[in-house]
Amino acid sequence: MSSASLQPVSGPGRRTVMAAAGAAGLAVALTACGSEDDSSDKATEQGAAAGTALAKTSDIPEGGGKIFKDQGVVVTQPTAGTYKAFSSKCTHAGCAVTGITNGVITCPCHNSEFSVADGSVKKGPATKALAAESITVSGDSITLA
Repeated sequence: MSSASLQPVSGPGRRTVMAAAGAAGLAVALTACGSEDDSSDKATEQGAAAGTALAKTSDIPEGGGKIFKDQGVVVTQPTAGTYKAFSSKCTHAGCAVTGITNGVITCPCHNSEFSVADGSVKKGPATKALAAESITVSGDSITLA
């Protein structure tokens, strides 16, 4: 017989396992709700193809705008006859903006607000403007460029 002791090998304690699981869960949650402010993802990469007809100019109210959810684009008319387009993806956490009121585009996730004139941040937590999108206005038709 050998003189080696036959004692069971112990694994990590219950507290160690629970702490590791909690830390991993926290890391995942923070990553999912991080504020990377990455505005490099264009709405056109989400499926809106160039040349897609969006609306008639009469569909876009002066001082306001309209959100085209399927195309991931917001089209605004900050002043009479001037049309702008922006990604509908909030630069804070990537949520889709859902409202336009009183010259402000709003995100429902964390209440960031953006200007209809240039997409700039009017109220955080977002720190970067909405990404500009290219549109063409021909007659009374607005098309993704």
